[in-house]
Amino acid sequence: MKFRKLSLASFAIKTFLSATLFTFSSLLFAQQGVSEREVTIGQFAALTGPAAQLGLRMQAGIKAQFDAVNKAGGVNGRQIKLVSRDDGYEPEKALQAVKALLNNDQVFALIGSVGTPTTLAALPVINDAKVPLIGPFTGAQGLREPFSRQLFHVRASYFDETERIVQHLTTLGVKKIAVFYQNDAYGKAGLEGVTRALTKRQMKAVAAATVERNTVDVSKSLDEILKTAPEAVVQISAYKSSAAFIKQARSKGFGGQFFNVSFVGSSALAEELGEAGTGVVISQVVPFPFQGSSAIVREYQQRMTESGQKEFDFSSLEGFLAAKVLTEGLKRAGKSLTRESLITALESLKDYNMGGFTINYSAKSHEGSNFTDLTIIGRGGKFIH
Repeated sequence: MKFRKLSLASFAIKTFLSATLFTFSSLLFAQQGVSEREVTIGQFAALTGPAAQLGLRMQAGIKAQFDAVNKAGGVNGRQIKLVSRDDGYEPEKALQAVKALLNNDQVFALIGSVGTPTTLAALPVINDAKVPLIGPFTGAQGLREPFSRQLFHVRASYFDETERIVQHLTTLGVKKIAVFYQNDAYGKAGLEGVTRALTKRQMKAVAAATVERNTVDVSKSLDEILKTAPEAVVQISAYKSSAAFIKQARSKGFGGQFFNVSFVGSSALAEELGEAGTGVVISQVVPFPFQGSSAIVREYQQRMTESGQKEFDFSSLEGFLAAKVLTEGLKRAGKSLTRESLITALESLKDYNMGGFTINYSAKSHEGSNFTDLTIIGRGGKFIH
């Protein structure tokens, strides 16, 4: 009888110690935004205002991937929850949105921010919190240098895009190139890219003029540029101001070429321009989304359709790719998910081929991709590859 009592006591002690150890272990691995059955991901982007289509389309692509993953059982038993906050494409609002995502919504990681000035404004908070941001919709060098361990780029840089544009123009013999750019960090990053590409060829822009962010007051810039009679204008702005510039230039008889970088929002620009868009060239950093010529595009189209999205476009494909990268990182990070384990997992993505689009990360580089392409808006707003 005494032996039985000792055994029961021993069992009780072991049970207590096991429970204590389990509780301690749970606390040790506890991470904001992570529960046994869910992981919460945050997005700050323009969901209203003149740049709203950029954020909304990124969001659509992200959700299409997350919906598919959740339907299949989630990642390591966890459903992925997306919380998006609107920043109107304004830096101060972006900073407040990130603080709210971290402090109020208690998100684990971030994805698909939209814009250079907005992401730059939020970067100090992101770095201080050591929260990963996957797939920011910007190619600015200021978000790549100096290196931030928290940022994982999924797209090529604006230097890559502007080099591709200038290379194309100079190959065609075009020498008089002007730049129309947004007067903020995004526009200046693109201007620097064009300047670098031209300098490499012992050339200079014949003119450079600006427009303020979230406005369409382009008349002064238009006059400055047209008086130099350029053969081509490279635009580094959002879709509404770029469209306003093109329409007004065409109405004044300008017959030169227009080139835009991908951030313009290709489908939104084509819609704004209507028939005036025919012949406008846009550099791209993702595969052509309208034809299922690669496995990743076919998967994207299927996921978008399953998610209730009837339209395909470059911006939602970029959101989808960013979500694919994050999903793979979550998978590799394992069940005991922390921000540190996610960063380490993402850095293990070397030659990660998603079916026609490859990502490369390491502990010293989070560049991801340098893929660029050129597309043209054809008649009826259809894109030609």
